[in-house]
Amino acid sequence: QVQLVESGGGSVQAGGSLRLSCVASGYTTSNVCMAWFRQSPGKAREGVAAIDRTDLTRYKESVRGRFTISKDDDKNTLYLQMNSLQPEDSGMYFCAAGIRTGDLWCTTLAGDYYYWGQGTQVTVSS
Repeated sequence: QVQLVESGGGSVQAGGSLRLSCVASGYTTSNVCMAWFRQSPGKAREGVAAIDRTDLTRYKESVRGRFTISKDDDKNTLYLQMNSLQPEDSGMYFCAAGIRTGDLWCTTLAGDYYYWGQGTQVTVSS
């Protein structure tokens, strides 16, 4: 049974940092697309960042230069380092994993991901 479990969310002031983690069990992260999404109340879920099997990354424009997605395949863990956080970054953050192997330049489209975690809340106050 595949399970993705996020952690690391919390409340910070604007300009602060958080590091999210997502541990995958029953699943191997090394050869598939993985990504982070977020959702705020009343808004659609949006892709934040994605990483492929060769560690090529893709970012939502508004987080580029502030967020860094990475993974440790030995630990089956996905990370999102978030710096210079702003109130508009607040939301529930979800990790997601694809099922197709070998893809490059993974997208941040929700429909391209099959497995989802339960989310971790990030709140940034001004």
